[in-house]
Amino acid sequence: MKKDIILSGVGGQGILSIATIIGEAATEAGINLKQAEVHGMSQRGGDVQSNLRLSTEPIYSDLLTQGGADLIIAMEPMEALRYLTYLDKDGWMITSSNPFINIPNYPDTEDLLAELSALPHVKLAHIDDIAKENKLPRGANMVLLGMAAPYIGIISVEQLRSAIGRVFARKGEKVVNDNLIAFDLGLNAVK
Repeated sequence: MKKDIILSGVGGQGILSIATIIGEAATEAGINLKQAEVHGMSQRGGDVQSNLRLSTEPIYSDLLTQGGADLIIAMEPMEALRYLTYLDKDGWMITSSNPFINIPNYPDTEDLLAELSALPHVKLAHIDDIAKENKLPRGANMVLLGMAAPYIGIISVEQLRSAIGRVFARKGEKVVNDNLIAFDLGLNAVK
């Protein structure tokens, strides 16, 4: 069994935290993992992308080919579409519908969402709004991870929840609990 994932977003949105949690869950489960990250100008709101390859068999490359991703998890709609050529025809796109407008010529949001909605396998949600409405303003990335959890498949929802606990443990119980609540909100948003 294998799962090839692209994570994408803008610097500061928490993409690398999602990658860390998925990686922690995979490692704890004894699943082979290869990861490649592109940070770019991440601290200045630039593109952040990570390739995650998970498999029960050996993995020989950490990069995905076009058309090879089983899943794209994106914190931002334009960044979701940036990597669309990497998505397998049967792959899933899990993305925020909240734009992060950080450039003057940002595309029309309605056009972006229409293009995403036209995909055969897509889950969209206003993850920033969900997080803020639940008084978790820094939890949008965990809402997104919760949305994606059922589609990851090679690791379970419970393994991801356990990994959240381990990754955030040093920050204290409240941070762990807030991230678990955000994760569950995302999980329930796609049902």
